[in-house]
Amino acid sequence: MVSKKTLVELYTRTLKVRLFEEKVWDLFGQNLVPGTLHLYLGQEAVAAGITAAMKDSDWVQSTHRGHGHVIAKGADPKKALAELLGKKTGSCKGKGGSMHITEFDAGVLGATGVVASGLPIAVGAALSSQMKGTNDVVACFFGDGASNNGTFGESLNMAAIWKLPVIWVVENNFYAMGTPIKLTCPSENIAARADGYCTPNVVVDGNNALEVYEAAVEAVKRARDGDGPTLIECKTYRKRGHSRFDPAKYRPKEEAEHWLSRDPVDIIKEIAIKEGAITEKEAEKIRKKLEKEMEEAGKFAVESDYPEPEKALEDVYAEEF
Repeated sequence: MVSKKTLVELYTRTLKVRLFEEKVWDLFGQNLVPGTLHLYLGQEAVAAGITAAMKDSDWVQSTHRGHGHVIAKGADPKKALAELLGKKTGSCKGKGGSMHITEFDAGVLGATGVVASGLPIAVGAALSSQMKGTNDVVACFFGDGASNNGTFGESLNMAAIWKLPVIWVVENNFYAMGTPIKLTCPSENIAARADGYCTPNVVVDGNNALEVYEAAVEAVKRARDGDGPTLIECKTYRKRGHSRFDPAKYRPKEEAEHWLSRDPVDIIKEIAIKEGAITEKEAEKIRKKLEKEMEEAGKFAVESDYPEPEKALEDVYAEEF
């Protein structure tokens, strides 16, 4: 069993992502977030478990559903919310938004709106780490739908050949938008596909931050030791539809009820209390502290200014060009 300190950390990270996403949902409802929105609600344990096993200098490659990865990795909620609102105080000066949020200072390579495009980016980042000898690892998150893209096979193959320090994290929420994975994958587990690339793989309960963390610890060690990549399939479930405007009526009622009853925040909280790592009162104290942090972040984002129109073309090219 992991230390009590780690259990508290896992609970805190899981809850922090949840409260951040709830604040985003609230702001979107006030018509303050431009564009659409892909919430991470329900999948918080994956980001929490993976990032808790990493160092600050390690890197994360995110997806269109990436707020959770960014916050769990340590990004400033104020800058993250400001970015989502398109404000100049955002981590990308308001020019990235929800699907392209990035914060290098927190070890976030970036989110991307193109499905599966993050995998080859992760290969490049891992190759850089290997060549520079930094001993940093790269955790690449992607969904079940992305595993059907050609870049999935190409990236896994190259990472395996060169023994790159990558952790492939498949967040299998069973639906690529509205298409069930059982219609697009002949195997019960996406992880089995990694066998074809000689890549160790494991399937875990993606709603249990502790189980995700334990798998991540092994994968991180393997990567740092120079033994190459590992694929972790985290089976999880969205609390809401694919995007803000998706009612998710395609999901069977019994299936949805089963998964939604297994709340990631409740699961890790119960584990932490059972193991004596935290009390109910202490857990509530952490919640109150994080709620205050998110309220302050929301206030900061709303009150921040939009970038000046004449600066729209800044940061498009590197300065030397």
